[in-house]
This record gives sequence, C-alpha cells and structure tokens, in this order.
Amino acid sequence: MRAQVGDEYDWWFRAAYPKVARTVLLIVHDRAAAEEIAQDAFVQLYRHWSTVQGYERPDLWVRRVAIRLAVQYVKRERMRRQRERLAVETRTEPVPLPDVARAVAGLSPMQRAAVVLYYWADESVFDIARTLEVSESSVKQHLFRARSRLARALDEEVNGDVV
Repeated sequence: MRAQVGDEYDWWFRAAYPKVARTVLLIVHDRAAAEEIAQDAFVQLYRHWSTVQGYERPDLWVRRVAIRLAVQYVKRERMRRQRERLAVETRTEPVPLPDVARAVAGLSPMQRAAVVLYYWADESVFDIARTLEVSESSVKQHLFRARSRLARALDEEVNGDVV
C-alpha cells in the first residue's frame, strides 16, 4: 500500500514540479530560491498527501502553497534589502586615526574602556563609573593614566584641562 502511495505522489511530483518551479521563478526572479521554494511546497504536499490526493487537482494545491511561500519570500527579501540599505545609510561615528587607535589598544582594559566611553561615547564620569562598576575617582584615575600613556605614545603633551 505504501509503495502505491509513493508511486502516486511521484507521478504528481514529476508532472507538477516544472510548472510550479516556473511559476515561483516568475514571482521571485531567483532560480535557486525558486527551486528551494518549490521543493518546500512539495514537501508540504508529501506531508499532506493522504488528504490532498483526494482532491480533484492536487497540482493546484501545491501551486497555491508554492505561491504563498514565494510571496512570503519576496516580502522578506524586500524587508532585508530595506534594512541593509538603512544600515549602510546610517551615519557612522568617526573612527580614530590608526595611530590613535593603536595607542588606545595599548592601554589596560579599564583605561581603554574609560577612554572609549569618555571620548567616543561622550559619557560623563558618573555614567562611566556606573557602567564599569567602579568609583568616580577610579574613573578619573584611569583617564589620567590613560592620557599620560597616550601622550607618550603619540609624542604629545598632556594638558590638565580634562576631568
């Protein structure tokens, strides 16, 4: 009995797959995606074959499933492209010069965190202290030491007007 069900499904698959795949291709305009969507529709047909085989036109059932999947794919791809475009269009913060970035990378982790949060994230000493779970005086100490090390690394003078 199972072999007969498999044979019947195979016949419907062979007869309907090219038309379904072509229909999906015309909707999604991507051959690989169309083949995958058509295959997914036929997997659903196979899962529901005991019910669908009694329909007058099982090929129309699988085509309707494939079209629904194709429309979902097109919507998902449109949203993905919009999000990617927004991500590219989003203004990015300026990145430090390579020598500055290299000098910052040479700091201790706490000094580096304090410098990044203070100078690039523009956070207050109070907020940095809360973020790093240290006292405000500890943050000031990390910033002072970091500025000294950065000045030496970049051959610049340290001025005392910060923090």
